[in-house]
Amino acid sequence: MTGPLRVALLGNPNTGKTTLFNRLCGLRHKTSNFPGTTQEARVGFLKLGESGVQIVDLPGVYSLELQQSESEICRRVLAGDLAPPGDKAAAPDVLCVVADSCALHRNLLLVGEALRRRLPVVVVLNMADLAKKQGLTTDYALLRERLGCEVIPASARKGDGLGQLALAMQAARVPNVTPPGTQDGLEQWADEVAAGVMRSSPGARRGPDITDRLDRVFTHPVAGVVCFAIAMFALFWSIFSFAKVPMDLISGWTASVSDLVMARMPEGAIREFVAHGVVAGIGSTLVFLPQICLLFFLISLLEDTGYLARGAFVINRWLQPFGLSGHAFVPLLSSHACAIPGIMATRGIPDRRERLAAILVAPFMSCSARIPVYVLLTGLLFPESAAKQALAFVGCYALGIVAALLSAVVARRTLLRGPQRPMAMELPGYKRPSFRTAFLTTYDRGLIFLKNAGTNILAICIVLWWLQAFPTTQPPAEATRLREQASAIVHAASASNQTPDMSPRMPGSSTVTASPAHETPGPLEAQRSGVGENVSVSDAPPTPDDLLAQAKKLEKTEALRNSFAGRIGRTIQPVFEPLGYDWRLTVGVVTSFAAREVFVSTMAVMVTGSEEHEGKDVLARIGAGTRDDGRTLIFTPAASWSLLVYYVLAMQCLPTLAVTAREAGGVKWAAIQLAWMCGLAYVGGALAFFLAGGHA
Repeated sequence: MTGPLRVALLGNPNTGKTTLFNRLCGLRHKTSNFPGTTQEARVGFLKLGESGVQIVDLPGVYSLELQQSESEICRRVLAGDLAPPGDKAAAPDVLCVVADSCALHRNLLLVGEALRRRLPVVVVLNMADLAKKQGLTTDYALLRERLGCEVIPASARKGDGLGQLALAMQAARVPNVTPPGTQDGLEQWADEVAAGVMRSSPGARRGPDITDRLDRVFTHPVAGVVCFAIAMFALFWSIFSFAKVPMDLISGWTASVSDLVMARMPEGAIREFVAHGVVAGIGSTLVFLPQICLLFFLISLLEDTGYLARGAFVINRWLQPFGLSGHAFVPLLSSHACAIPGIMATRGIPDRRERLAAILVAPFMSCSARIPVYVLLTGLLFPESAAKQALAFVGCYALGIVAALLSAVVARRTLLRGPQRPMAMELPGYKRPSFRTAFLTTYDRGLIFLKNAGTNILAICIVLWWLQAFPTTQPPAEATRLREQASAIVHAASASNQTPDMSPRMPGSSTVTASPAHETPGPLEAQRSGVGENVSVSDAPPTPDDLLAQAKKLEKTEALRNSFAGRIGRTIQPVFEPLGYDWRLTVGVVTSFAAREVFVSTMAVMVTGSEEHEGKDVLARIGAGTRDDGRTLIFTPAASWSLLVYYVLAMQCLPTLAVTAREAGGVKWAAIQLAWMCGLAYVGGALAFFLAGGHA
């Protein structure tokens, strides 16, 4: 055989198939989509022999015969009609079926279907250690005889049995047993095989007893919801608390790189582009990577324990009044990472009306792209309290969930009328989570986030820099006058052989400066005067640095006002006036339609400040930005609350709209989704601005 041995990994959900894949392949894997589908394809590589082993992790299915997208993909891969990107479509060399040792009878149905495929088969009885603790024993020799193929007991979580599995893959053969072809016959065959090879001791009920006791709490209609809310609060509090140190390190590194570029590169447009476009834009996204990684890591741990499945069970009771079922829980939960895989996951919902409703409301779930915006705004609203930030964060998620549920009711009672189907689901057993699996999941998802977000952000930052840098304008007369005044002070001091005081004055020690009434007041002057007049009073003479700082502020403000970005923002700003946004915020809102996380990068580029602000933390620099009057903050509390509500509710992701159109079967559904979500966000943002004490 030339090339690596190709192995397809097949199994029921909750059998530890993905844990086994991660244990075998580690970081040696890549994630993409099967061609022509929206289902994820994970391909890993195992070093074994000269050519190694290529492992394809197939979607988890209960049967190959179901009319679902996951089952169809499995059938096509096993038939040789479909392969991951870059591979030639051909039947796998070996089919590795992962079964749960604690629930062998149920898993034997899929094993029987795999045996009928007439491919070399290896059966892995995963979680053998848990079965032993529960008092369950398996006669592996008899099971090999009844299945006609190699059977390997293993524990993917502990790494037991992996060496035997690797050798069994190389020696796999076509089974000499063919199970019955009918469903009734297959079920009878599974009953007979399981009864013949499985034995239980008196201690077999210890595990289920513990599970029952836990389920009395976690699946209780009220206590279960309370537990879930507490778990979510603890999750987000941990994210805020533990991510602070790496966030500060990344923020400081970004500021240092920007300062280095400004110091080493020659003055000009290229320097400004690199420092304020590329470095500021990418840095403003990297700074939130610790929080995103923590989110994926903690969710992976919760999922691995079996708790999230209980969440689906509890939520099913609460979703039914809104026209949804527990089938929608996993897609909606996935949408908290990204709406795109969440929308893709709706293919597992059997009822088309419910599926369309889930597609339409999935983007209301607060995805990872919203996290940078939430962190920015909650940090500005509650800079000294991690607990309040966590509460606001949970509130954002809760608002998105409520909006999704109410929107689902509207959809199911108007466009998508029809009866609801009952839901039946399986609850996996509780077990200790695998930190290795959580780490690999975090690495995989974090890398995908960086690739997707980084590409969009860099492109947006380039466009933004061009929009805010051109057309170039002449500096305002007031800035020219201030520079001339600074130069005159330096010249006079040199002529008298004195060293001028270059240090800027502390607040309250500024000087009297007068300027023509028709000129735009400088921010520092306006702040000092306190009445909006271009007059400042002090008892100390100005220093050259004072004057130069005011001049630079005036030049930046005037250049931005007259740039393409400023013109666009000022043109559409009246539309967002009821939400309390100035023209800079409107530019941020518009650019973030390409990707929500671009809003923070936009603010890093658009918000100008004096020189002493350049080295500060990115959040502090953004929060310190002022409007054109030089006094009012861009991010007032009322405007920040309005933005927070707007970003929770708005549809601001063009790739998500494209996936909606494809998955729902038409652009019409994407247009409905866009109009409904943006309209709701506009009304919600205006209401939040009003309630927070803002006024247009």
